[in-house]
This record gives sequence, C-alpha cells and structure tokens, in this order.
Amino acid sequence: MNIKKVMVIGAGQMGSGIAQVCAQAGFDVFLNDLKEEFVQKGIGVITKNLSRSVDKGRMSEDDKAAALNRLTASTDLNDAKDVDIVIEAAVENMEIKTKIFAQLDEIAPEHAILATNTSSLPITEIAAATNRPQQVIGMHFMNPVPVMKLVEIIRGLATTDEVYQAIEDMTKSLSKVPVEVEDFPGFVSNRILMPMINEAVYTLYEGVASKEAIDEVMKLGMNHPMGPLTLADFIGLDTCLYIMETLHEGFGDDKYRPCPLLRKYVKAGWLGKKTGRGFYSYE
Repeated sequence: MNIKKVMVIGAGQMGSGIAQVCAQAGFDVFLNDLKEEFVQKGIGVITKNLSRSVDKGRMSEDDKAAALNRLTASTDLNDAKDVDIVIEAAVENMEIKTKIFAQLDEIAPEHAILATNTSSLPITEIAAATNRPQQVIGMHFMNPVPVMKLVEIIRGLATTDEVYQAIEDMTKSLSKVPVEVEDFPGFVSNRILMPMINEAVYTLYEGVASKEAIDEVMKLGMNHPMGPLTLADFIGLDTCLYIMETLHEGFGDDKYRPCPLLRKYVKAGWLGKKTGRGFYSYE
C-alpha cells in the first residue's frame, strides 16, 4: 500500500496539526472542513507554526514554502475521490463520525484507508458504517500534533494486517512513534488520563484543596509538566466530560462516573481555555 495523497477532515486544532505534519513529511494533503473560513483559519495556524520553525532555524524558508504548496483547501468531501487515505478529525460524536464514514465509503477509491483520530469511540462501530471495515483504523494523534511524538494505532475487529502495517509505516514517516492498542473505550491514553482528571475535579468538588494546590501537588510531586485541572482546561471540559461518559457507558463501571462539578462547568459554558474560562480564567 503506497500512501501519497491524504485528506484530513476537520481543520481545527487536531486536524490542522495532522495536515501540517503530513505536508511536512512530503504527502499531498487536502484539508477539508464544512466552511471555507474554517479551512483558512486552519491553514493560517499551519503557516504561523511553520514560520516559527523558520525563525528558530529548524527549517528553511524553502521547506516551509514546499510544505504549504502541498496543502489544498477543501470544503467538498468529493475531493476524497483520488486520495489514498482519509484521516477524520471531526467532532467527537459517534453520529457525526459514522455519517462521514458512510459518505467517504461511497466517494473514496476502493484501495483507500479510512482512519479516525477519535480519542475514545469504538473503531469497530465506526467501521460498521462502511462496506470496507477491513480498511478502517484508529489513528489517535496527541495534542499539539506537531510536537507530540505518540500516535495510538487502534485496529477495529476487521482491520487487516496490511492496513495496520501501512498506517504504522506512515506514522514513522511523520517522525511519530506508533503504539498498537486494542479497541476498548478510551484506548490506553484516555482510559488512564481522564479518570485522573475526573478524580482531580472530585478533589476540588469535595474541598480537599484549592485548584492551584491540586495542580501544584501533581506537578511537583508526580513531575507532571502541568496540573490535571490546567490540562483539562487545555483539552476542553466538554471533551473531558464526553470521554468520561464514553468510558462510563462503555464499561458500565461507576468508577468512571463524571464528577457533578465537571457537568456543572460544561452546562455553564465554562469549557476551558477555548471559551476564556474553565477551572481558571483566561480572559
């Protein structure tokens, strides 16, 4: 399987990061979103990131120009008709993802791999929306994509060894480290991380310590680069809540019950850094 042309669906933080690393690695990339303004915003972020790399001497002006030339803006899913792989990085919602995959199955060429950047949803269920479940796979990048080395690769029930190998090889060509994970709710990263964040929220909710104290304990005591409540704000409290609900529903175990304070903040629209307010204020 020779992957040369890529479509990334979703030009937000994750999608633009994935498109950037693919373009830098020499792949031709369609960056797709629902509206032209979303795509242009994503390309703007990529341009800014690459310019910063040039300023720091990590890449040449020519390399930056070449990477940007490999990017094509797209607002039409039909652009998937001649790509080798689609990497979907749309909103973390099963209904939306299965709808996208069913459409892609109709449009993308027969040989194309359909990958999802989901952080917690079952790959097997997403694959079932297509007539090519053997070519559907999870490719979970970490945020921020250009910086973080890990990609969790998750096989669905039907994913073939050939498809897995193609994705592992592609991941390495992006200068990332592939780690194979089985298709369970939350995979490895979020199955461990989210309950820790949720427990930190409970610790705040129960008045055990202030938010600053909780974060300080984890930073200084456990050598974490940032505290769990700060991290939750950066991830987005709505995303944290959604993943906790996925874990709770997927395992049916009360240890994954989302903290009422997390629900309260999400209902208030305090979603973290992206809205200017979460556990901390960013205004």
